[in-house]
Amino acid sequence: MSNATQVETGTRAFLPPSLTIECWEDLEPFFRDLATRPLHSKADLEAWISDKSDLDAAIAEAFSWMYIHISRNNQDQQALERYQYAVQHIQPQVASRENLLNQRLVQSPFFDQLDTERYWIYQRKVKNAVDLFCEQNVPITTEVQLKSKEYGRIFSQMTIGMEGRQLTLQKASTLLEEHDRERRQAVYHKINQRILQDTEEIESLFDALLSKRHHIARNSGFDNYRDYAFRTLNRFDYTPEDCLNFHQSIAEEIVPLLNELYVSRRDSLGLDELRPWDLHIDAHGKEPLRPYESMEDFLAKGTHCLSKLDPTFGKVIQKMNDIGHIDLESRKGKRPGAYNMPLFKSGIPFLFMNASYSLNDLRTLMHESGHAIHSYLTQHLRLSSSRTFPSEISELAAMTMELLTLEHWDVFFDREEDLRRAKINQLELVLKVLPWIAVVDKFQHWLYLNPDHSREERKAYWSGLVRSYTSSVVDYSGMEHYVDHLWHKQLHVFEVPFYYIEYGFAQLGAIAIWRQYRQDPEGAVHKYKEALKLGYTKPIADVYRAAGIEFDFSQNYVQQLGAFVREELHSLMD
Repeated sequence: MSNATQVETGTRAFLPPSLTIECWEDLEPFFRDLATRPLHSKADLEAWISDKSDLDAAIAEAFSWMYIHISRNNQDQQALERYQYAVQHIQPQVASRENLLNQRLVQSPFFDQLDTERYWIYQRKVKNAVDLFCEQNVPITTEVQLKSKEYGRIFSQMTIGMEGRQLTLQKASTLLEEHDRERRQAVYHKINQRILQDTEEIESLFDALLSKRHHIARNSGFDNYRDYAFRTLNRFDYTPEDCLNFHQSIAEEIVPLLNELYVSRRDSLGLDELRPWDLHIDAHGKEPLRPYESMEDFLAKGTHCLSKLDPTFGKVIQKMNDIGHIDLESRKGKRPGAYNMPLFKSGIPFLFMNASYSLNDLRTLMHESGHAIHSYLTQHLRLSSSRTFPSEISELAAMTMELLTLEHWDVFFDREEDLRRAKINQLELVLKVLPWIAVVDKFQHWLYLNPDHSREERKAYWSGLVRSYTSSVVDYSGMEHYVDHLWHKQLHVFEVPFYYIEYGFAQLGAIAIWRQYRQDPEGAVHKYKEALKLGYTKPIADVYRAAGIEFDFSQNYVQQLGAFVREELHSLMD
């Protein structure tokens, strides 16, 4: 079989104009050059770093395209074999050689002479990588990477039958917005029953991942995978204890706001009991909002909306579409979820999602567009490391875009009443997502601090968490078996553990930027763009300050921003 992946590499002399990555031997000469090249001065070291960055970018883009192909069609056996080959036979070689190059870098007498303003973040990341590297973990990491992708395969094959049609779970979920309550109830049960059919496979998958991750942590000298993960994620700016405090702040400040919302929803719908299939319908029982009629219409409106916020934003999405870097519609065999994939060499990212003609598609497109525009605005940064953002920064870009574009959603809704309903829905979600983030993150702390737990203990701890962070107004009686396994829906737990609390931090930042925007639209957008252009050349707190806000997740800050969203909701509801 052919495993070739061709990557456009630009004009630098270190790499050929077009590099085809088919096997390790295609990369070995470049690693050998970097390992043996004489470094007699700081200038030599800076040129070496630049060339290494080019190689990193070329490899990253090749692997990105392989992942894009398998996520677009899990039935493409050739794409799957190519991806597996690269992970099993190329990536381990790269990981080992990468560590040797990192060691050479930090041991260079010129390393500490590098300009702090330009290289400090990069130096910090390299030192951390050297400290964490363990040769024993290379094959285990390969196993984990391959194993975790089984999650996408499992969910991509899930469908339910409705009125003679087979629907993906994403498309079926849009039926929960419809007026007929009995039909919503039936759909809710069908979706959750379908997920339960694969409970054993999903639980076994997680058991295997948990064991391997704990093994990796112990090999690297850590007592548990939680602490190891914090280091690998370069979390220098906050601690696990800060996360636990944030969870508590959400419980105390946000859950009571949700109780208010759900009481209002229950009363507006005229219900004695608010059930989980009543949470997505319009609070006054109106027909669901459909913001577009076709994928072409969706993209055209999305581009126009972004252009109204800033002309550059719309141009980025249009360019991506022109070169085929956007895949919107949900279909069988397509991996669930959404992402923006940066492509460091070509510079134009790839946007992937599962659109199903719902209002949620609108916010997803704005979210992923935020990521894409972030990638585009950092093309000027020379080091690929500077364009690899920590999630606290990347999610700020994406979640802020959801709220800033909210002011221009009239592109999608001709009627003022529909626009008002859409805004209410978005702001309700801003509050709803925070408790879920807290639950998922706190659950993962427990999972990896207690790696020898049983499945029954896991289920019990999860169910208790959900009860603690779920509004008491919503009646889940008779559906406890669904609640016990809700975490199965969260891709991050399986594929990217501990990458989730960042959404909570970024949500606070997004609200704060939006609050500024309400007072000074032009100034807020300017500061937002300037912050994004920094990439990862500054600490997280400095990037947030460039956007005009603080990297703050104290209880007082949560209370302030929650109250602001509550006020905005009340103004829309009056």
